[in-house]
Amino acid sequence: MGVVNATPDSFSDAHPTARQAIDHGLGLFADGADLLDVGGESTRPGAGRVDLDVELARVVPVVRELVAAGAAVSVDTTRARVAEAALAAGAVLVNDVSGGTADHAMLPLVAAAGCGIVLMHWQGLSVDMQARAVYADVVREVLDALRDRLGAASAAGIAEEQVILDPGLGFGKTAEHNWALLRALPEITGLRRPVLVGASRKSFLGALLADSRGPRPPAGRDAATAALTVLAAQAGAWAVRVHDVAPSVDAVRVVEALQGPQPAGPRRVPPLHTPHGIAPQPRETPQPVRR
Repeated sequence: MGVVNATPDSFSDAHPTARQAIDHGLGLFADGADLLDVGGESTRPGAGRVDLDVELARVVPVVRELVAAGAAVSVDTTRARVAEAALAAGAVLVNDVSGGTADHAMLPLVAAAGCGIVLMHWQGLSVDMQARAVYADVVREVLDALRDRLGAASAAGIAEEQVILDPGLGFGKTAEHNWALLRALPEITGLRRPVLVGASRKSFLGALLADSRGPRPPAGRDAATAALTVLAAQAGAWAVRVHDVAPSVDAVRVVEALQGPQPAGPRRVPPLHTPHGIAPQPRETPQPVRR
């Protein structure tokens, strides 16, 4: 999943104009991205909300152009109205970092649309989420919260096969919490739903790679991100959400070659629908690597 930030203020790869975001997304698609994740509101720590009309104006033209180019597109939003407009423009998946809690219309919308949805664990809005990075047992609490979100989705009429889970690395979590969740990926994939891992260029990697000049800047964290792609694939993750697609595509190919041919069977990939029918599947979407 390639990150397409249609924003002026994301922590990495911000694109203040639609044309810049579209061109960046086309480059990621050419590099082998199976999905392009378009977002019009930054969720970096400390970020405030943008007006609905601003988010719509940022997202919809980018989604429309990327779909027209043949890409499978997801929309990164917590607002049901933005998700609805993006689906109408051809998006096939909703990536909701609030897990459907920020807008109570989101889960009913997804149930009606029949599209896939990513339900992520978070600790509240970006503006102050790091102040809530307090857990007695981060792995247990995130697992319990994800189970709760699965239950909420089911109650809203969303079929289990539509749901992807995301442990929410960096969202209301310290570096130690992030590493604990990465070590626990086999437990998270044990929830028997596809798992999305979003660690790309995040600050805990910058802290790990720090030197005398301070934390490694975001653009210097891609090798570490690719290393985590290997670990995520080995743990059975469904996808990784990354800024630099090509190294992670190569990493997945290496893991697949080491694992050998996978047994035939049903794909654990949620159906990707538009309001007008089944959309093309992402090209050559990797199977989760089973241990």
